[in-house]
Amino acid sequence: MTDPTHRWRTAAVAAASLLPLTAARAQPTLEELIQRIEEQEQKILILERKLEIKEEADKTAAGSAATVRADSKGFALRSADGKNQLRLRGVMHFDGRNLTNDDPNGVTDTWQATRVRPIVEGTVGGIYDFRFMPDFGQGRTVIQDAYVTGRFTPGFQVTAGKFKAPMGLERLQSANDIRFVARAFPTSLAPNRDLGLQVGGNVLGDRLNYAVAYLNGANDGASSEAFSDVDINDDKEWAGRLFAHPFAESESFALRGLGLGLAATYTDQDGTTAQPLLPTYRTPGQSIFFRYRTGATPTLADGERIRLAPQLYYYVGSFGLLGEYTQVSQDVARTTAAGLREDSLDTNAWQLAASWFLTGEEAAFRGFKPNSVFSLDNKTWGAFEIAARYHVLDVDGDTFAGGADSFADPDVSARKATAWALGLNWYLNENVKWVLNYEHTSFDGGAAGGRDREAEQAFLTRVALGF
Repeated sequence: MTDPTHRWRTAAVAAASLLPLTAARAQPTLEELIQRIEEQEQKILILERKLEIKEEADKTAAGSAATVRADSKGFALRSADGKNQLRLRGVMHFDGRNLTNDDPNGVTDTWQATRVRPIVEGTVGGIYDFRFMPDFGQGRTVIQDAYVTGRFTPGFQVTAGKFKAPMGLERLQSANDIRFVARAFPTSLAPNRDLGLQVGGNVLGDRLNYAVAYLNGANDGASSEAFSDVDINDDKEWAGRLFAHPFAESESFALRGLGLGLAATYTDQDGTTAQPLLPTYRTPGQSIFFRYRTGATPTLADGERIRLAPQLYYYVGSFGLLGEYTQVSQDVARTTAAGLREDSLDTNAWQLAASWFLTGEEAAFRGFKPNSVFSLDNKTWGAFEIAARYHVLDVDGDTFAGGADSFADPDVSARKATAWALGLNWYLNENVKWVLNYEHTSFDGGAAGGRDREAEQAFLTRVALGF
């Protein structure tokens, strides 16, 4: 508020300054001057109050207005208190495949939009996260993700819907973060997405992540859309995973990027002729190299299926290493002329993959931040990474025992596949990368007369967009 003494002084000065200008007119009395000054002061007070009201209204509006953001992570709409958010993101992978020899299954050289995925995700009430992700790639329409997660505490989060089963390490890595076009053989044994309920979270100061899920059950390497996202029996599958970062708080920087885990699944399901509940396995070039017998007397799942998967990764500086081993023990049965054949078959796969940023970026299991982006104007080229991988899938030898009564035909299904790959990844920026791979896969068996199937040599490329 204005000091009263100062106000009177101001009025006196103003009155004195007006005297020379009004000399030719009648001189106002002192009472008239004071009245005029008081009227002006009243107008000023009214204007000051209007300004205060406007400032208060502007602050209130700013505090209740939603914010809109657009950056390399996508587009977001957020309430003022941050408890409600809507994020729009997307993934598009355009792939090319070239095989240097003729494939026995007729797989052709091709270009295809492997993944076309608009993503809608967000948060409601500050606790409940949701995600909806359809996929229009490969000429089909599939719901990949559709789930809600309640984040009640960091150590207790509940997810319901369709999501990735907590099993394979490389499978749980985002498609934008994998270093190769095709995932390795251990991922062929792990389930992909399934419908169910999961409880999980981070404990021990985020050094240990756990997840336990109760699911419909999915075949090796497959998702629930193989059954049109509808459960075909009453039997369910349990899945669990523990993953630890034992040195996350270590003073040694070289140890912080070590992660160790163990995952497993269990179910007891019986297949039918219409749905045997058994997998097929493919090469990196997407050619089937193993399948169980089909036809009038197919091999069927007949009891327990147990998966076990120890896994690890290690990231330090520009170097990254990922390794995992997966074993599936599957009870099977087949009706033959000699009667019912039953067995428990063990299939195992393992991989070891290494990567190195030539341009010095920091490697990580998730996410990537380039030191520069591709720009002809600035003469910068983005980031370059090299990668190498060795992976093996080995089918139980008993699968092929029994001649014509065997569970798989040795003339068309290989006993073992061994592959190695070299890759070059060019990250033009945080959202766009170009991938070039060479994959060489050799086989034990898989051809007529017990011969080895011809090795597959595949050049694979991908232009990937993700935000």
